[in-house]
Amino acid sequence: MARIGQVMMLLHGGDREEARNRFGALWAEIGEDGDALHRCTLAHYMADTQDDPEDELLWDLRALSAADGLDDQRVDRHHAGLAVRGFYPSLHLNLAADYLKLERRDAARNHLTRARTASDALADDGYGDGVRAAIDRLEWRLGES
Repeated sequence: MARIGQVMMLLHGGDREEARNRFGALWAEIGEDGDALHRCTLAHYMADTQDDPEDELLWDLRALSAADGLDDQRVDRHHAGLAVRGFYPSLHLNLAADYLKLERRDAARNHLTRARTASDALADDGYGDGVRAAIDRLEWRLGES
């Protein structure tokens, strides 16, 4: 997780290409069957480094698939007080945004609904407020509100 965090800093610093390269190397090391928390976290951020919307979708689908393999105890050891279900609003929001970029509005609506439904797992804090606000913005863009 520390190495994933270091690469996230590159990504947030604006070096998407270097972050993509380093995430790719970490993904090769972790493998398709590696630790679910590492795969979920890495795929979630790897999606943000992609230039092609189809590639972004693939990585976000990998993150969702890995999240399905997580358990609360595993997550809580690395993210104090966070249950697995707290991951789903953001994961589904990202998928909704991906599908909207690909002009697949029905799929976008489906994942946006799932994000909204899962958002009850979010705390009333900056992160939770930010995800809920992003859901609201995407609903507005889809003409859902």
